[in-house]
Amino acid sequence: MRTVAGRTDHVVVVGAGLAGLSAALHLLGAGRRVTVVERDTGPGGRAGRLVLGGFSLDTGPTVLTMPDIADEAFAAVGERLRDRIGLIPLHPAYRARFADGSALDVHTGAEAMEAEVHRFAGAREAAGYRGLRRWLEQLHRAQMRRFIDANVDSPFGLLNTDLVRLAALGGFGRWQPRVERHLHDERLRRVFTFQALYAGIPPARALAAYAVIAYMDTVGGVYFPRGGMHALPRAMADAARDAGADMRYGHEAMALERRGSRVTAVVTPHGSIPCDALVLTPDLPVAYRLLGREPRRPLALRHSPSAVVLHAGTDRTWPELAHHTLSFGSAWSSTFDELTRTGRLMSDPSLLITRPTTHDPSLAPPGRHLHYVLAPCPNTVTGPGPGDWAALAPRYRDSLLRELDRRGLTGIAESVELERMVTPADWDACGHGAGTPFSVAHTFAQTGPFRPRNLPRGTDNAVLAGCGTTPGVGIPTVLISGKLAAARITGLPAPAAGGGHRTPGSPAAAGARR
Repeated sequence: MRTVAGRTDHVVVVGAGLAGLSAALHLLGAGRRVTVVERDTGPGGRAGRLVLGGFSLDTGPTVLTMPDIADEAFAAVGERLRDRIGLIPLHPAYRARFADGSALDVHTGAEAMEAEVHRFAGAREAAGYRGLRRWLEQLHRAQMRRFIDANVDSPFGLLNTDLVRLAALGGFGRWQPRVERHLHDERLRRVFTFQALYAGIPPARALAAYAVIAYMDTVGGVYFPRGGMHALPRAMADAARDAGADMRYGHEAMALERRGSRVTAVVTPHGSIPCDALVLTPDLPVAYRLLGREPRRPLALRHSPSAVVLHAGTDRTWPELAHHTLSFGSAWSSTFDELTRTGRLMSDPSLLITRPTTHDPSLAPPGRHLHYVLAPCPNTVTGPGPGDWAALAPRYRDSLLRELDRRGLTGIAESVELERMVTPADWDACGHGAGTPFSVAHTFAQTGPFRPRNLPRGTDNAVLAGCGTTPGVGIPTVLISGKLAAARITGLPAPAAGGGHRTPGSPAAAGARR
């Protein structure tokens, strides 16, 4: 593993999102002095918090999987995740509702899910689910140690027995056809392939190896931190502060001072902060601007689709909603074409509806409820540009509410007391490339060692972390990216994922493979 050369006693981490906080905790655990600079007034980054009219809104991800990876970051400074926040395992992890009126509860326990699949689609599909689950577990075991949770310096670093195992499992084939070998019911196939949207690729074209995301969702377990998703970065920031990190909020990194090929200080509006090494966690366009160069690639970076998120504080809710509800439209393959090829808004949308007040009513005023409606949409390169959304957003908001009303959330438009709508224009204003919070897509040419490197050329003591670099998009992988960045600086091998303290009630604690 290549590491940062020279002195690394004091490390400045730019960004107090999940990647930066993970890096900070692992660096502190290795004895480094750490300063974290963050442009916002508090931690979180994408996983931020907005309080409006007594409603506490999570501004970023709403699905937490594999919490033992977060636990590793706490363990680096001698702490435990469970001592900082309460984690609630979600049962069901999701509720899937389909255009034909049918519904399926997605359980992460093998027996419970097999029984639900049998009820939903019969004995043949239940047997197919058992086979699919075994394949997902094998896929996860083959990838985690040497592909996801590892710094890889070149494609030759992948030549190992796990590569052979992954190939034998069909990991270099296509995701959707592998699922179709096990499941015949088209509705069930969606439940185990919709996660391809996180990778930015239609399931028919995505590498089967990325079905490991479906493992995280449907086997590993889905959790909710009491206090909302923002409770996780807040707890990580508190742990870093208590372990000695200098947390500087409201300090935006404006420029870098250099001596030759080394960064010597980070310039903020409040002055320069000297450093021996640097971890950059902003999205790639911002990170490359600070570094003063963008790496040359044979092909331009391709970004994932974006999303519109409607945060709605309401005076009522609907009992058919679970904590997470997948509301599928009739269309499927054409939906991915719209999102990734034609650049049109979904004509028959599939939506993720999250109701965090299901498990934490304190996030809303008494008798009120929070609903987050996530609608995937094209990014600003393939679809409407940032300037188009000012006129488009109100119409799209109304069309989403009409569609939700038609799908059974009767009267939702009239129930909204407070709302905040986030569009690709907002993501663009935050510095996210192509106006998407999901960063660079996981095409083959942007996977593993071909993804933007966490050791950028031209700077000897800077490391990247976050969803734009290795290993990729999603809370577990972003946390791992911070750990891998710290390992590049300390020279210490990163502990295997799941090697920290166990969270009671988690699949890891129960001995399940994560």
